[in-house]
Amino acid sequence: MGRCRDVPTKLRKPWPTKDFLAKFRRSTPWPLGGYLAVVSISALVGVTAGWTAFAARIDNYAYDFFSSPAQPTSQSAVLAIDEETLKRFGGMRYIRTILARALDLLAPVEPRAVAVDVILADEGDTIENARLEEAMSRTRGLVLPCDTVRAGWEDPLPRFRRYASAFGHIHADEDSSDGVIRKIQLEMVAHDDRRWALGLVAYQCFRGRPPILESPDDIEVAGRRIPAARAGDNRPMRIRFPGPENSLTVADLDRDPAKAVVFRDKAVFLGITALTAARDRWTTPLKLSIPGVEVHRNVFDTIARGEFLTPVPDLTVLCACLAIAIAAAAIFWFRGDWIAYFLGGLLLVASHSIPAMLFRNGIVFPYFASVSAAWLPVVSAATYRYFVVRKALGKSESDRARYRQAIHFVTHEMKTPLTAIQGSSELMGRYALSEDKRKQMAQMINSESKRLARMIQTFLDVERLSAGQMELKQEHFAVREVVTSCVDRARIIAERKQIVIHEGALDADVLTGDRELMEYAVYNLLTNAVKYSPAETEVWVAAEHSAGQVRISVRDQGIGLDEKEIRNVFKKFYRTKKAEASGEAGTGIGLSIVEQIVTEHGGRMEVTSQPGRGSTFTMILPVSADAAVDAVPA
Repeated sequence: MGRCRDVPTKLRKPWPTKDFLAKFRRSTPWPLGGYLAVVSISALVGVTAGWTAFAARIDNYAYDFFSSPAQPTSQSAVLAIDEETLKRFGGMRYIRTILARALDLLAPVEPRAVAVDVILADEGDTIENARLEEAMSRTRGLVLPCDTVRAGWEDPLPRFRRYASAFGHIHADEDSSDGVIRKIQLEMVAHDDRRWALGLVAYQCFRGRPPILESPDDIEVAGRRIPAARAGDNRPMRIRFPGPENSLTVADLDRDPAKAVVFRDKAVFLGITALTAARDRWTTPLKLSIPGVEVHRNVFDTIARGEFLTPVPDLTVLCACLAIAIAAAAIFWFRGDWIAYFLGGLLLVASHSIPAMLFRNGIVFPYFASVSAAWLPVVSAATYRYFVVRKALGKSESDRARYRQAIHFVTHEMKTPLTAIQGSSELMGRYALSEDKRKQMAQMINSESKRLARMIQTFLDVERLSAGQMELKQEHFAVREVVTSCVDRARIIAERKQIVIHEGALDADVLTGDRELMEYAVYNLLTNAVKYSPAETEVWVAAEHSAGQVRISVRDQGIGLDEKEIRNVFKKFYRTKKAEASGEAGTGIGLSIVEQIVTEHGGRMEVTSQPGRGSTFTMILPVSADAAVDAVPA
């Protein structure tokens, strides 16, 4: 049986990978799992929020703010039926007469396409119908409108349809909740009958009626690719609106037919603009109120200019939002100073400005998604960092204070052996002492120097244990031998206070681990029991087997602990007030080493105590079945 040492002294060298991981953990003031959980949840909430109805509303407001007037095209024009025109020709009752007169005035200049924004579905007056038919027969590239009704499509009368080169739907409503028209459905289906938008059909006729080529992501007309991806039965396309435009009215043209020259070789959109008669008026993102005929004209212009607003695919948006969230997490993980907050601020600025810059270049990136994907992770990461670092700083300051206090206690305890060593050495050097006296003083110097070395070694070993550098040998040893050895050594200290140590049941269980460390733990519990017990009391020690575990317990009749002290007794440098009052206060590091040793052996500590009635410290350790086979009986 080896000699029990007061303090474990053996160390182990960690693996290189463990060195890296340990350095990485020490470089960050918080656990990686908790940080990732907080940032991941905030990122998930932020990204998910970008696909809500509220986010869509914010996106619309943002893009209305980003919108700037587009350059008007010279390839189209509006011939308006305004209040003056209605008054000049007798009102809406004579709308066919007005349309016929407008087409007659346009015929000499031969526009390349004429799109009418008035559905001629009612029978009307026979004379007016005949006159309108005659005017339509002389019109090149005539596009007539249609709209959806419950039964399918509402088309012009057959007598008018035969003169049309094509039909286009005038359903401008894109289910806007705020009355602002931002996009139009280029394709609509009613009762399995598909129609293209009036502005698109007008552009087709304007370019000589080439076929419309389709793909899931876009359509193509006369070499012009239109980014309108299919969404169900629809193909939404965002409209680029110019600023306020002047339009020529039918009344102006009737007074001066020579003005019709402005319509030569253009696509003309003929419709009602009068506030009292127009059924549809819309507000543009530029805050201008326009009638439906101008909406269709702007659809034509958007296609003719080729200046489209292309939406970013959802998968790309998701990846970009995740990248923003990861960047926010990385900034506050790898940077621990003001630079982290500076970079976080730059990320927030970028999340606001990038959608605006992309929009200026015709790319529609969801504004709310990018902003929420940046703000929530940045705020959560910064907040987590602030509170965790603040908590870690408080703990560090508390540990530092306890450390300084422990240094004070160790220094105070060093005075006794140092005084004895100094005094003995001075006596030996100054006086001629007898051989016996000189030998006695030499033994005292040796004993006190060893005591001083143990104090220093104990103080250093607690730091090594905390860093996980204490070596654990894998050897088999009998519990009974360890307990008996430590009891024999502790009795010498107990006799000074006339304390009796009783050995209870000591089972022949065998443990696997480091015997020296285990002897230190048992001996520490025994010396603490003696130290904090009144004179002429008793201490009990036992080792009992229970359900594959061994329970090594030390019970005393000392000052006892309350519930608060029990919760903190294994903390480094913790000292109870009762222990301080008893004059037996130590450095408060021994029990923290004991708990570390027990934990390294796969066990746990258990404490039961009552103030004034003593305490019981129990080490609960697993018993190895293989060790029991190989063990030598005590």
